[in-house]
Amino acid sequence: MNQKSQMKGKRGAIASIASIPLIMTLGNSMLIPVLPTMEKHLNISKLQSSYIITVYSIVAIFFIPIAGFLSDKFGRKIVIIPSLIITGIGGAVCGWAAWKLDSAYMWIMIGRVLQGIGAAGAFPIVLPLVSDICERDEDRSAALGLIETANTFGKVLSPILGSLIAAIVWFLPFFSIPVFCFIALLLILLFVKKPKEDEKGPSLREFIKQTKEIFQAHWRWLIAVFIIGAIIMFILFGLLFYLSSILEDKHGYEGIEESLIINL
Repeated sequence: MNQKSQMKGKRGAIASIASIPLIMTLGNSMLIPVLPTMEKHLNISKLQSSYIITVYSIVAIFFIPIAGFLSDKFGRKIVIIPSLIITGIGGAVCGWAAWKLDSAYMWIMIGRVLQGIGAAGAFPIVLPLVSDICERDEDRSAALGLIETANTFGKVLSPILGSLIAAIVWFLPFFSIPVFCFIALLLILLFVKKPKEDEKGPSLREFIKQTKEIFQAHWRWLIAVFIIGAIIMFILFGLLFYLSSILEDKHGYEGIEESLIINL
């Protein structure tokens, strides 16, 4: 089998992997235009509604290194599959709480914590999984381009999709997350095969030692990258949250109109 036909045979796997960043982006950004509606139904402040978005990312930040270690130790699929299940359970907890409970906010936060844990074990593992599947640098570049396209598409689609689903029932976006995760889970199980050479990663002690050595050698630019990333995310999500609130509260834009303006 030549190189071109080998890549052709991996298209299903790459497309399946690309569904993960798409879904993880939807799981967070899809809720932004729905936040003002949540505030009214849950009787919470704007600060409390902002925590619904923030807790997802904060939890993911702390669990990403753990997920990376586990994926090196036990395999990519073994980490990604439970992570998708955890993400789906988190969405279901949020939806159930918003639907059935009078004081749902704390349970929604618990569900979002679960989603953050799941996202940490799914999204970041996509990149090394692509590296395992694609042997040539050209194939890896093409696959990573497709995955980044899916991620960007999710950012554009999520506000519109969130508004469309919330127009039916305001808490329905929470229930859509388990559905999306189930689809991604099926795709991963069907199309992504375990790499032939699945080497075991380092022990926990070796992992900590290697991480410490890398940080000591490159701490200046690592800290700079972390700070820049934090500032960009702070500005981006702060602006999106502000726009969502002001468009609905002061200008009366709701639903699709609000989402289209946010996307601009």
